[in-house]
Amino acid sequence: MRHDFTSVQNIYIICGKTDMRKGIDGLATLIQDSFELDPYSDSIFLFSGWSKDRYKCLYFDGDGFAMLYKRLDNGKLQWPKDENEVRNLSQQELRWLLEGLSLQQPKAIAKSLKCSF
Repeated sequence: MRHDFTSVQNIYIICGKTDMRKGIDGLATLIQDSFELDPYSDSIFLFSGWSKDRYKCLYFDGDGFAMLYKRLDNGKLQWPKDENEVRNLSQQELRWLLEGLSLQQPKAIAKSLKCSF
């Protein structure tokens, strides 16, 4: 099983509330049917429920699915609310989310599109 997810091609967050009783098969079906994404791709899929103090992460590592379930002791996640949206996150946005910050950090310095030397 892969332990370093920094080289994963895509990180998807399933916005809104997901039924956290769903297991691997239910979440994989949700990814395919509702969002028309491939759960077998080199991607991490993140889900959260009503309370925003827990999340699930689904990943296919080549020979099977791995699912991480985490419940926070203190605080809540700043999970996007749009029920019908899935977003592709950067590694930095993932760190912000899992640290309890919003995905939009207006005071963060934006990366430059130009490179001038």
